[in-house]
Amino acid sequence: MARRKNQDGPSKTQRQLRVGELIRRTLSTLLARGEVHDPALNAMSITVGEVRTSSDLKIATVYVMPLGGDGREDAIEALKRNKFELRRLLGKSLKLKYLPDLRFLIDQTFDQMDATREMLSRAEVRRDVELVRDEDAEDGA
Repeated sequence: MARRKNQDGPSKTQRQLRVGELIRRTLSTLLARGEVHDPALNAMSITVGEVRTSSDLKIATVYVMPLGGDGREDAIEALKRNKFELRRLLGKSLKLKYLPDLRFLIDQTFDQMDATREMLSRAEVRRDVELVRDEDAEDGA
């Protein structure tokens, strides 16, 4: 079975990656169309950044972020409240032998990118990067 190394730790099978992406796309579509019968959830614009499945495909962890990053707790609560309806809608759309249980978490990717950008903009880090570039240039010359 093909395995791919993942930055997050253990390698994932191609099946896990495919199922996760299929769930991500389908959930994104369901949320964008407002197909859940919850006005509070339909009023939010939620991005589904990634879906990671367990090795047995019985649990799918869905990483989400509300548009603009505001109302994170409200978004997670609304998704948890509508988990069973979302699973039912996924089951109608997807042809999987078993439909995984859904777990919702806030996608920290954007926060991590902001922290990295902030760190790289600091004067001492820029100085260190320039020193490494200069050393590399001298070695190559």
